[in-house]
Amino acid sequence: MAKQSGIIPLQGTIGNITFYKTKSGHLAREKTSMNANRIATDPAFVRTRENGAEFGRAGKASKVLRTAFRAMLLNIGDSYMASRLTREMVKVIQADATNARGLRNVIDGEAELLKGFEFNNNSRLTGALYAPFTTAIDRAAGTLKVDIPPFVPVNMVAAPMGATHFKVQAAGAEIDFEAETFVNGNTASPELPIDATPTAVMALTVNVTANSTKPLFLALGVEFYQQVNGTMYGLKNGTYNALALVDISGM
Repeated sequence: MAKQSGIIPLQGTIGNITFYKTKSGHLAREKTSMNANRIATDPAFVRTRENGAEFGRAGKASKVLRTAFRAMLLNIGDSYMASRLTREMVKVIQADATNARGLRNVIDGEAELLKGFEFNNNSRLTGALYAPFTTAIDRAAGTLKVDIPPFVPVNMVAAPMGATHFKVQAAGAEIDFEAETFVNGNTASPELPIDATPTAVMALTVNVTANSTKPLFLALGVEFYQQVNGTMYGLKNGTYNALALVDISGM
């Protein structure tokens, strides 16, 4: 794969070279003699078919997880987040030690490998919120919780220029990857000023189904605002907002 250069980017096919546009710019690649039928039937491509099946499964699982956290992801600005999550979901599937290649899945894999995943590479939770916190998932009670002791925002929040306030929020999801369904919930602190006044204790709790046998995911995030004449405005389409998976309980 080559990157096009020049003042007139090309699209289409010239000879055996195909020119096309992506988010990474205008690219070019050589045409191949491969076709879908050969890949689907030729024994030489059995590994390709196995990888394709698992990648497709990872893509579906990634979409379900993103949909479960959609309310919070609407305020996150990272156009590559979906592809990054799918890549990590492939690792979860590859950790399945029960099924044969091509049949491995998220349920029998290691969902805990997603812990620490940052939904926004432009503003990571680890670089936005320095206040210590603890997490707890009570599967029997169906509760997912984040506890944050009091902290001084001006010292513990890395706010972008122009931000006057922030909000800490948590979201939890119980996900059935096979049925592609979920139960979710979220909660948040009020908008707090970024100043030297210590915050109150934050106990953010989300409820899902008690005694669930499905994987449980807990996310923590920070959103930034600018107050103008008493009204809160979000900053730059979510570019500076952070959200990460901070705890996971697999099957």
